Amino acid sequence: MRDLLALMVSDLGGSDNCSEAEKSLVRRASMLTLQLELIEQKWAQNGGEASDKSLITYQRVANSLRRILESIGLKRRSRDITPDLQTYLRQRQEEHRAEDD
Repeated sequence: MRDLLALMVSDLGGSDNCSEAEKSLVRRASMLTLQLELIEQKWAQNGGEASDKSLITYQRVANSLRRILESIGLKRRSRDITPDLQTYLRQRQEEHRAEDD
């Protein structure tokens, strides 16, 4: 729980950059994440089998977690995969060498 809390606070820019409301939401998100992991662990120990009741509970907790994470800034982020000029030129050279061989 402590590790999850620290990681989520870090994602928000550290404790100094979080409001008390954000810290509260992060604590709840950490606890829900932990509970979901415990449910998953029980399923794994049971050969992956889950009861209808545990699936409903899991779904509710997962949805609550998603809403909390959205409140504190869960969003999709695109990652720039464009190579820098040197990397691009090196890749092109390697491609030309491979074509020549």
